Amino acid sequence: MYKTIFIGCCGLLAMALSGVTAQATAPIDTLERIEKTATLRVGYGDTAPFSYLDNQGQVVGYSIDICRRLAEQLKVNLGLSSLEIAYVPRTPSNRVQLLNHGDIDIECNASTNTVERRRSALFALSHYFVNVRYVALRESGFKTLEDLAGQSVSVARGTVNVGQVNQVNREQRLHLSVVPVDTLQEAFDLVTDGRVAAFAMDDILLSAMIAESDSPDAYVLSTEPLTESQPLGFMMRLGDDAFAEQVNKALHTIYTSPDMESIYDRWFHQPLPGKGITLNVPMSEALADQLSNP
Repeated sequence: MYKTIFIGCCGLLAMALSGVTAQATAPIDTLERIEKTATLRVGYGDTAPFSYLDNQGQVVGYSIDICRRLAEQLKVNLGLSSLEIAYVPRTPSNRVQLLNHGDIDIECNASTNTVERRRSALFALSHYFVNVRYVALRESGFKTLEDLAGQSVSVARGTVNVGQVNQVNREQRLHLSVVPVDTLQEAFDLVTDGRVAAFAMDDILLSAMIAESDSPDAYVLSTEPLTESQPLGFMMRLGDDAFAEQVNKALHTIYTSPDMESIYDRWFHQPLPGKGITLNVPMSEALADQLSNP
């Protein structure tokens, strides 16, 4: 068993001001630190159903369930007597910085595994696959990329969607006005308020935000995706190969276990804790193949 530890933003700031930032230039041996501290630092976000705070203030989600089992499996594989989890909030724009500074060891959320991202972080075996689409107000009638020609589109800073929207904009000469903001909710709210025509993001996250909104019927997802299916994975520090190897070894055991079906069902076919919504999203063929043969 292990207990949960929460690290607040003030604590992170205090550590940064006290000089922990210097660790950014020094290599961090995560396995060595885990053995000394018996603590795994896990980054989480505000992105249901992957990771978020429920109405009891507990960190929950599909990714979190997997990472809890990851901690248990690492404890066994590394021969530790205990391994606690320290949950650290992260945003799309600071997640790599938190990894590099040692504030988190692994980001247990929903980061897209791309060639560009792999230049700054290691990725664990994929735990989900997404398409990028856009959400718009139903009354606008927007459903395709061509419908957005000359319109404005919001994106969240620090996400791969910024580059994806810019690429589509160039290739299809859509003359879009791209509006970057700090959080997913800000980007969604711009659509709600009519200040942008659309918000581009992973389809499963958009589905959750629509379902959780005050008027779900007021929104529609694009029928045409901006990208092909893309894998999501847990991010780790670049160069921390020994830790990544142990993580993937543990995830292989978890993904191929009978528990994965119930974990998926818990977050995609049942009401989300603290949200009052049910996504009802069947497992994709790509994910089923990945879990059967990681």
